[in-house]
Amino acid sequence: MYFSENSRVWIYQANKKLSDIQVTQIQQELDQFTKKWTAHNLLLKAKGLVKYNLFIILIVDESNAGASGCSIDKSVNFIKQLESNYQINLLDRFNFAFRDGDEVLSVNKAEFEELLKLGKVNSDTPVFNNLVQNLKELEANWEIPFNKSWHANFFKN
Repeated sequence: MYFSENSRVWIYQANKKLSDIQVTQIQQELDQFTKKWTAHNLLLKAKGLVKYNLFIILIVDESNAGASGCSIDKSVNFIKQLESNYQINLLDRFNFAFRDGDEVLSVNKAEFEELLKLGKVNSDTPVFNNLVQNLKELEANWEIPFNKSWHANFFKN
């Protein structure tokens, strides 16, 4: 299924790595949810995916029907249900993800700040910008160097 580069994107980052079994289960739940996800009784062209055993990404191509307040509420309720079912936190925006070699790690704000002080995260460290708004931004600007991200301004001394 083709999705426009302008398709809306929501990224939810888990506070801990998901097991492969959990990823498979969550992917099945995402597939079921997106097949029935509606806005004003119109079926949304949507898909969900799990990346790096850490991120849950919802994508909606709004060319036929747009996500509205009620449909977004449905997705947040779905995410909250995943949190409960899998004992994870997906709604804490103060979890930060970065790449350490081939591994993608998630840490809280205090841990990230400590890694910066220790030099384990530096200006070139790839970080994940979960604030991207659409598929085009997801593909081009989701994983970017720390010094080119909003993270750099957030952690300025």
